[in-house]
Amino acid sequence: MRLNKKHVSTALIGSLALSVALTGCSSNKPQANNSNSSGKTQGVEAKAELPPYELTVAFFTVSSQNKGIPAVEEQLNKLTKAKINTTVKLVPISYGSYDQQMNLMMAGNEKLDLFVTEAKNYGTQVGQGRLLPLDDLIDKQAPNIKKAVDPMYLEAARVNGKIYGITSIRDLAANRGLVMRKDLVDKYKIDLTKIKTYNDLDLVFQTIKDNEPGMTPLVGYTPKNPPAASFVYKDFDNLDNNMGVINLKDDNLKVVNLYETKEYAGYLDTVRRWYNAGFMAKDVATTKDNANDLVKANRAFSFFTSMKPGYESQASRSIGKEMVSVEIAPATTLTNNITKFMWSIAKNSKDPSRAMMFLDLLYSDKEIINLLDWGIEGKDYVKAGDNMIDYPSGVNATSVEYGLNLNWLFGNSFISYVFKPDPADLWDRMGKFNKEAAKSKALGFTFDVTPVKTEVATVTNVINQYQIGLETGTLDPQKELPDYIKKLKDAGMDKVIAEKQKQLDEWKKTRK
Repeated sequence: MRLNKKHVSTALIGSLALSVALTGCSSNKPQANNSNSSGKTQGVEAKAELPPYELTVAFFTVSSQNKGIPAVEEQLNKLTKAKINTTVKLVPISYGSYDQQMNLMMAGNEKLDLFVTEAKNYGTQVGQGRLLPLDDLIDKQAPNIKKAVDPMYLEAARVNGKIYGITSIRDLAANRGLVMRKDLVDKYKIDLTKIKTYNDLDLVFQTIKDNEPGMTPLVGYTPKNPPAASFVYKDFDNLDNNMGVINLKDDNLKVVNLYETKEYAGYLDTVRRWYNAGFMAKDVATTKDNANDLVKANRAFSFFTSMKPGYESQASRSIGKEMVSVEIAPATTLTNNITKFMWSIAKNSKDPSRAMMFLDLLYSDKEIINLLDWGIEGKDYVKAGDNMIDYPSGVNATSVEYGLNLNWLFGNSFISYVFKPDPADLWDRMGKFNKEAAKSKALGFTFDVTPVKTEVATVTNVINQYQIGLETGTLDPQKELPDYIKKLKDAGMDKVIAEKQKQLDEWKKTRK
């Protein structure tokens, strides 16, 4: 995922979304489908027969450099008007506020057609009836999605027999690591080869704290992604929402309460130690700042995020400073690597067919995808080769007007330009990365929260009360973790886990 670069996710950046049997896939990467750069589609109404319609498209942002959005929207509408007689109203929302704003929009029945869904709340949104099933729309209106997206990627988003989201084509696996300013790593001769686990980082952070006044050694990738959140994926498949997880080494797929495990207690002890040592800011649990902006402003040294091929150069370009990284957890593919970032159609969309037509263009039309990914040629980027681009003269990561860094979010990144200094074969490397990543034994399982949606809502409220405080080290786990576990149980966590185990057992039977 690239929640964090010209590239969510993490941290979001710093953020992050293969199916049941990815290893049986006949292709290492999704098809580029370059034959449709004109945007023509098959099996859809001719544009002359379509009445005008304005789509409302909501998505999150992880960068404050969005001054260029109106110009991009204007150019986008020229293209979509000609292709499907549609204009598009882009609704960018800061990642820290995205969940809340989307809940308000949907609860208030505001105009909304197409929006980004995430693994953490995908099952809940399905259970709440907020998403339209897409199977028929894909068959009727999205021939290019069917060509570009391997069926296994589509299957990973199936809940209770229906598909409600379509993954973007990007890194569909993730390794976890710490991303740092290279100039400071070099200045203090930090030996990255000695860093093998999270617990090897104390000396690194202490060095920055002692020698760089005014700089925070470690920040969260985004306000919703505290440091300890990255630790979980080293040991567990979170099965969509952390409300019942499986240990990646457990062949029996036993669902357990993450918050009762010794591993989770260890994560909290680590971040509490870092917080008390002053390695994180005192307001780490309440800040609205993201890692990219903090590092860019010389206020932060490092952040945890998920990574992928080309990540260092992409983060360097996005931040405007050379960045280096060290891997803490190896690449693994979970279902939520696929469902992590998907496009869904809102239940209250007035024209779901038109929404799917536009979405189909995001997986096939190079002109549209590069406009959304990189902005306007000559202003936000210039060509630097057949499929390579770079900043125009006098423009950089801190001054570019369209600096959303979301090429991993908008549809099919494999038909996108490659931004220097990324390698020209970046997309081939990405396909190999996806193929060779270790696979969770629950890959392809998506939890249907419908039978326990009341308990899930109540448990979510408890998690929202404690998670950020504990996983940033702000709260003392020795005092607060027992209360957290008790309140989770009182809210119905055990019932949710039992239901998830039941569904997982049924899912296993279909995979034999």
